[in-house]
Amino acid sequence: MKHYNCVVVGAGHAGCEAAFAAARMGAQVLLITFNMDHIAQMSCNPAIGGIAKGQVVREIDAMGGAMAMVTEAASIQFRMLNRTKGAAVWSPRAQCDKSVYRTAMKQLLENTPNIDILQSEVTGFIVENDTIRGVTTHLQDTIYCDSVVLTTGTSLNGKLHYGLMNFPGGRAGDDPSCKLSDALQNQLGIKIGRLKTGTPPRILDKTIDFSGLQLQPSEPEFEEFSFWNMGLRPALATARRRHLPCYMLHTTDATTDVVRANLDKSPMYSGVIKGIGTRYCPSFEDKIVRFPQHPYHLLFLEPEGADTGEYYLNGFSSSLPPEVQRKMVNTLPGLEKAVISRYAYAIEYDFIPPEQTERSLRNKRWNNLFTAGQINGTSGYEEAAGQGLIAGMNAVRCAMGKEAVFPGRDRSYIGVMLDDLSTKEIVEPYRLFTSRAEYRLTLRQENADLRLCRSAYEWGILPENKYRSFLQYEKMLNQFKSHCKSSKVSGGKTKFDLLRDIPVDAPLPRSAEFGIELPDNRMGKRVWRELLVEAKYDGYLQREQIEIERLQKIENLAIPADFDYSTVRGLCNESRQKLLKIRPATLGQAGRIDGVTPADIALLQVQLKKIKE
Repeated sequence: MKHYNCVVVGAGHAGCEAAFAAARMGAQVLLITFNMDHIAQMSCNPAIGGIAKGQVVREIDAMGGAMAMVTEAASIQFRMLNRTKGAAVWSPRAQCDKSVYRTAMKQLLENTPNIDILQSEVTGFIVENDTIRGVTTHLQDTIYCDSVVLTTGTSLNGKLHYGLMNFPGGRAGDDPSCKLSDALQNQLGIKIGRLKTGTPPRILDKTIDFSGLQLQPSEPEFEEFSFWNMGLRPALATARRRHLPCYMLHTTDATTDVVRANLDKSPMYSGVIKGIGTRYCPSFEDKIVRFPQHPYHLLFLEPEGADTGEYYLNGFSSSLPPEVQRKMVNTLPGLEKAVISRYAYAIEYDFIPPEQTERSLRNKRWNNLFTAGQINGTSGYEEAAGQGLIAGMNAVRCAMGKEAVFPGRDRSYIGVMLDDLSTKEIVEPYRLFTSRAEYRLTLRQENADLRLCRSAYEWGILPENKYRSFLQYEKMLNQFKSHCKSSKVSGGKTKFDLLRDIPVDAPLPRSAEFGIELPDNRMGKRVWRELLVEAKYDGYLQREQIEIERLQKIENLAIPADFDYSTVRGLCNESRQKLLKIRPATLGQAGRIDGVTPADIALLQVQLKKIKE
């Protein structure tokens, strides 16, 4: 078998972006997956984007990634969340046809030069001279490579729970990866933890009475997820219908009664499940126990595709037995006679606690091993995909003998996530929110290309044709912004000042207005909106930029990897222990570790300056 620059293990959302990023850099890539027909499987919610997640998808796209383009092809509904709030928290979200999404991503990868795909199971590593030289499979293939990216999702020692019944599985319909988990611990000496997640039941549409449910229609005009015009996107399989509605409903007293009467059958509350579940996407039985003050809970019925009769019951995740799930569903309005096509379940799986991982997603012990997605303790397709892009890029840079690179938390939500993973203790699956970003007014969804395209091009992951398209947009934006800021109007104001009073979703002005004549095309409309957003928040953005520059000063103060914290007098024991465990790369990163105080940072700063002198 041929030698590869990069082997990617797992073809979920992280693995697809890792392989695609590595191939864009010219590397020879092998993507290994359990099942070729489950590439980019949407195992849970059939949607891409949402609060903070939509920003991540835009950032992936700005760096040349796949998720936004594939989402565009598979979209069956689009909504811009938080339109009634400020532009800083606007978040695009698309309901997708899960079958089309899977097909389109597989098509993209198969047609990308330098990517080979193999249906197999990785069971171990080839280790020579204290370095990973390749991987082995269950079919006794020996595959040599320069770097490895693990994107195993929930398959590592996965166990599915349906009430008090449980059995091995990576997700419903897929095998677990048990030998690889053993190899990580026994071959590589990596510490493993245990987490839990779950998914709700799917319902057959012909058994649902939609007449009394609240309609949630698609927005009349799709805002494109991808920055690139159609000429810069590959031809992909496309969803047949584009404006399918979702529906909203609430649980009832009877729903709560069924859950309370059957808590003894829950693996979570009977001690069967040991892994820790996500706080922000709890099972429905967890909602009943933790939030008794809420008599009713909002649920969403979401189509799984244009050509399937299944609906996803969002907000109704459960690990209760099938017979209890049927009773629960039939207490819901409109679902009194509903039939479940796929039962809800919980899944436990192994992950690598991220204090063992650098911000570049390289393992601290093995310098050519990278990890991305749920193996790092995160949740969500978008978080996984963002990590996959960074891990794939850095795996190739490692193979080339180059240093690792990544966007900082002042420039992207992906950077916020990478920094959080390397400084926070992961005791539950991590999820991104806009509130996690200190500079969210700067990190808006519509300006991800302005923040990241130039760096992505320098790093080798943004193709030349897309970079040239970005430069055209940036040039047009700067020209019109300069014109507006330099043109005076009555009262001593500039045209830029007048733009502040115009809603950010206002249509393109007529040529006579403001003396601005923007082209009535996609680029012109983007320039107009960006002008309106920057004008409206100009003062706040300037203040935020001052804070970013202050952060960069301490971020640039590196802490040596072998720094001796025992030499820092005055550090409390808790801070010293956490600093030794996490080994932050910079002073700024040290300051974001839970329990490390500003006083501790001041002491570290003094000691680091002494070393430099």
